[in-house]
Amino acid sequence: MSRLLLFCCCLLIALPAWTAEIIFSSSTDNPAIQAFVNELKQRRPDDLIRFVALKDLPEPAQLPDTSRLVLLDRPSLDWRLADPAGPPTLALRISRLQANSLPAPLPAQLSLLWSDPSPQRQMRLARLLLPAAKRVGLLYDANSAFLLDEYRQAARAQGMTLVTRRWSDTRDGRPLLYLLAHSDLLLGMNNVELFNSHTVKNLLLTSYTHQRPVIGPSASFVQAGSLASIYSDQSDWLDSLEERLDQPPASWPQSGYPSHFKVTSNPQVARSLAIKLPSNESLAQKLAEGEHP
Repeated sequence: MSRLLLFCCCLLIALPAWTAEIIFSSSTDNPAIQAFVNELKQRRPDDLIRFVALKDLPEPAQLPDTSRLVLLDRPSLDWRLADPAGPPTLALRISRLQANSLPAPLPAQLSLLWSDPSPQRQMRLARLLLPAAKRVGLLYDANSAFLLDEYRQAARAQGMTLVTRRWSDTRDGRPLLYLLAHSDLLLGMNNVELFNSHTVKNLLLTSYTHQRPVIGPSASFVQAGSLASIYSDQSDWLDSLEERLDQPPASWPQSGYPSHFKVTSNPQVARSLAIKLPSNESLAQKLAEGEHP
């Protein structure tokens, strides 16, 4: 461990003043992680970028303050939370539900980038695709109830009303049936306890039996039969990460959604519901223009 720390210090001494040391870490290593790190290396040739397995990292406080940490999974985030000291840190692809169980307060130099689609973007996507919609149905459970206010505000901003039902037992279809009878569409929340491989068939078939489109909660659900969703692919995550790295850490928000995203949609579902479906590119462009007028 001491050799690793000495190695880090020697590298920093040898680097030019304009070079940044960016350390990626996670509890596992795989080709997808290496591809992500290598892509950032190609984009930022003047920075020292490397992957260090979580088991090989010293305590956060022992890392140089001038380095930047990028954490890629929950175990590496838990490791960072154990020490209030340490270099500026970005934790990627953390879900809102995961973060709700994190101990407070968070380290001052920690910034979280959510893996969830932004409720505001999903609601604006619903408005673009269904301009006449007035009521949005949303299923939630005990763990996701804290997000309801954010979804209500997002619906209100689009001139829509949020209709909610608690779904404590996914074998009980009554909450879903109530929403389908009292809303114009169903918005899927990024909650794997509710929206998963066991519930997807019943959710989608029941919704379309009632001629109600489903927005979200993910690109995989769109492939399964929901109408459309916001998502971020590797390129979007790299673009969002670069924006953070180009800013001084003092300006990093404590949390936020990826600034770059795409739209995916299901043309077959759109046709079956008689919904005119613009191209994914034009939808993403309109959503982005709405955020950056």
